[in-house]
Amino acid sequence: MSHLFSEGQLGDLTLSNRIIIAPMCQYSAAEGAPTDWHSVHLGTLAQSGAGLLIIEATSVTPEGRISPWDLGIWSDELGDALQREVEKIRRWSPIKLGIQLGHAGRKASVDAPWKGGKALSGSEGGWETLAPSALAFSENPTPKAMSSEEIAQIKQAFVDGARRAQRAGFDLIELHAAHGYLLHQFLSPLSNQRTDNYGGSLENRMRLVLEIFDEVKAAVSLPVGVRISATDWTEGGWDIDGSIQLARALEGRGCAYIHVSSGGLSPAQQITISPNYQVPFAQQIQQQVAMPAIAVGLITEPEQAEAIIATGQAEFIALARGMLYDPRWPWHAAAKLGDKIAVAPQYQRSEPHHLRGLFSV
Repeated sequence: MSHLFSEGQLGDLTLSNRIIIAPMCQYSAAEGAPTDWHSVHLGTLAQSGAGLLIIEATSVTPEGRISPWDLGIWSDELGDALQREVEKIRRWSPIKLGIQLGHAGRKASVDAPWKGGKALSGSEGGWETLAPSALAFSENPTPKAMSSEEIAQIKQAFVDGARRAQRAGFDLIELHAAHGYLLHQFLSPLSNQRTDNYGGSLENRMRLVLEIFDEVKAAVSLPVGVRISATDWTEGGWDIDGSIQLARALEGRGCAYIHVSSGGLSPAQQITISPNYQVPFAQQIQQQVAMPAIAVGLITEPEQAEAIIATGQAEFIALARGMLYDPRWPWHAAAKLGDKIAVAPQYQRSEPHHLRGLFSV
């Protein structure tokens, strides 16, 4: 058996293989609730053969949505709606299910990407955004700097969202501290110029992420992991050294894993994109902590994924756009690497003649 198709652990959650479907926003919710699109989309991915499916960034408050069409979990009704989606998947697939809880901060209140992604005015359905400091992202409106009371409210919103996620039946919770959204904004000195206990030093800038992690972990019995951007890819920003310090602090608090992406905070970022371009960040962090690191970013080939796991660069790999392009990527990876993969009985007749023995029940 390949390393890619060996069992793995995220906290006390056992995955059948090392392939994770990363969260991917669909901008297709209705007032925060999943729609038929989500049933089709998630149902397709649930039959992929991956070990874990993490659904898209789900906002803990209405103003924390990236767009008016993002999923939310700020009410019991929304939690119930997500539970119905979980139950649909559970009926037909053994895949483990995670949910990413987030808040977009100053990058909230924008249009869908295929409509240009521009900031929305109030007349267009937009709203005032919140951030650590009154510093705008790109050409977006200047956000409101959060008060200490608003910070406390956000922490409670994450806790409440986590409790709803557990009641909805998810197996795992991921906190979104990447891609320039609110928790990342607190981490980076480019977006956080506060002078209180949540700004200035590295210790202070990490404070909100660590406090939210502690409170969420205490509120639920599920494994809790964190997704980060390892670097802002720009001078004076959040960097790999800070990411390593954050990872160590999270591990000491019982974090289940660290999901290592990059960028998204500054329009001045300079990224040279190539296969595995983010994997070295995951590797550097994995060398410093015992908890699993998840590598992501232009991992497209089975042999490439196998090498990452086999050489210890990370314990898991995650695919996002690649899985949208090829929702049966794990099937094809198993065929390439000479492994077996479990598929739904409805699909077993599709096993190619030249790959007899690929499918297991």
